[in-house]
Amino acid sequence: MKIAQDWLDYEVLATGDGEKLERWGEFYLLRPDPQVIWHAKSELSKFKDLDGHYLRSSSGGGSWKFYKALPEAWQVSWKGLKFIIKPMGFKHTGLFPEQAVNWQDLTNVIKKAGRPIKILNLFAYTGGASVVCAKAGGVVTHVDASKGMVERAKENATLNGITNIRYIVDDCQKFIEREIRRGNTYDGIIMDPPSYGRGTNGQMWKLEDNLFDFVSLTKKVLSDRPLFVLISSYTTGLQASVLHNILTLVFGEGGIDADEIGLPTDEKIVLPCGARGLKLWK
Repeated sequence: MKIAQDWLDYEVLATGDGEKLERWGEFYLLRPDPQVIWHAKSELSKFKDLDGHYLRSSSGGGSWKFYKALPEAWQVSWKGLKFIIKPMGFKHTGLFPEQAVNWQDLTNVIKKAGRPIKILNLFAYTGGASVVCAKAGGVVTHVDASKGMVERAKENATLNGITNIRYIVDDCQKFIEREIRRGNTYDGIIMDPPSYGRGTNGQMWKLEDNLFDFVSLTKKVLSDRPLFVLISSYTTGLQASVLHNILTLVFGEGGIDADEIGLPTDEKIVLPCGARGLKLWK
């Protein structure tokens, strides 16, 4: 397992009964986590400094309950980069801290390339990977279907003084298809596809049904000198070996690192946070 070890502004304090207690900067949040199927050592909602608790609804979805007045948004940092944190719908905060595992690897790869690198970030959310790759020297195209998330990504880039990111609000598959027709290519591709989704014309996306074909499509926008392809997945039950197999079948054998990613906890256990598959070319 790859473990994100380098956070100072974030930590998992405790887990249990389907929830995780986290510190985001100076604020403490309690959120659901489907991987946490064990019991808590103590009732997490009774934590004395708890600021916010995302409560699931029996009818689906849920809402935040705040115990103290919180700012609308605040910042956390990772290795000198700053990111905006804001409690949002469906338990999210705008950042996935376990992705620091990938951020560090991509930073190293881009800096060692010794040449200009064009990077395509698909399902790019609030732009954590976009900021990291741009800071390392890559020229990034950031694509996400949510205008609100793209606006947040722009804010994260501005916060770090980064200007070498192009933002596209679009369905990722349609964008790829247009790039193929235009003959545009990229040296690195990042994708963090959802488990389920709905396209702009109502078409359904289901990771298990669509991921292989989508990854195969992205091969057509890889440059003649590719550097990397990274797939991240939070889908419960999708093993890292599945990502390894997909990368092997689409891009060929060798240079593939596929593993679980996770976060350390104060309980001295590791919280599983999905899987990643990274294909590297020399």
